[in-house]
Amino acid sequence: MGEIQLVDVLRAAADPARLAIIRVLADGEPHAKTADLWGLDIQKSTLSHHFKTLREAGLTRTIVTGRTHSIQLRRVELDDRFPGLIDALLTD
Repeated sequence: MGEIQLVDVLRAAADPARLAIIRVLADGEPHAKTADLWGLDIQKSTLSHHFKTLREAGLTRTIVTGRTHSIQLRRVELDDRFPGLIDALLTD
């Protein structure tokens, strides 16, 4: 987590689709990567790109259980590293 830069986190969160994903993930629970669960009108490949961008920026982790992949916001780690950031992103 120490290698994560604020500019990378903000760049990843700046996209409206990724911000919508962050808002869904804000509950801290793992969510399946199934395209129809996110309420976004985008193709599966585009959704995968957004998941990858969030993971590479350090915002999320992917949890693999058998053939199921879930995504989870690294909320506790992000709150420790950047206090108040996630709450600010969730504000309308």
